[in-house]
Amino acid sequence: MPVSDRRVLILGGTAEATKLAASLVAQGYSTISSLAGRTRDPAKIEGAVRTGGFGGAEGLAHYLLHENIALLVDATHPFATQISDNALAAVQSTHTPFVRLERPAWQRKPGDIWNSVATLEEAVLSIPSRARVLLALGRQHIGPFSKRRDVYFVVRMIDPPETPPDLADFELELSKPGKKDEEAAFLTRKRLTHIVCRNSGGSASYAKIAAARELGLPVIMIERPHRPDTSTLPDVDSIISFVRERLG
Repeated sequence: MPVSDRRVLILGGTAEATKLAASLVAQGYSTISSLAGRTRDPAKIEGAVRTGGFGGAEGLAHYLLHENIALLVDATHPFATQISDNALAAVQSTHTPFVRLERPAWQRKPGDIWNSVATLEEAVLSIPSRARVLLALGRQHIGPFSKRRDVYFVVRMIDPPETPPDLADFELELSKPGKKDEEAAFLTRKRLTHIVCRNSGGSASYAKIAAARELGLPVIMIERPHRPDTSTLPDVDSIISFVRERLG
């Protein structure tokens, strides 16, 4: 079977997934990138693109068989556990080759002031009273912080929410993360005392962590959820090598 006929399904939504699709298409592989649809204006992706859910593990399994998928790459966000669980169940039931692309988590460095927590609820409870907090979280994760009526929040998002966050005292910042000096200036200008974020890893949003270290600001770091042991690789190059070994 020609390389172009060996279809690779990429569960995407990350910068690494977009880079992977471009690399595989350039090498002659047929790719389908699947997006959840939360970002209103996603970056251009090479190859075919589909948007929306599959209908759980059973729906994904049907899709793998119907679309003659030769290999599934789970390149979703490190915290997107539901789709990853569905992917594992689907490949097991269909015997589809599988690999997960997961960028390494950030590691604490000298000067970092981290309070590591396991859940959003723990993060809510960890914020001191009268703090000024940057919430660097997706809009679907803001809700639990509505309990803190004694905290001022700066909520940073790329896309405006359909409805305002249910927070007592906040402002909305519509922007993408900047470089370290820009993040330091932003944190200082807003008089922020804490950051709440998830340990997403990667370089795209690390600048705020470096800036917090430079300014001596505490970071309430929500650590990654436990995942079952799977075939996991840390970067695009290693995934491409895996695809070549499996599909030729």
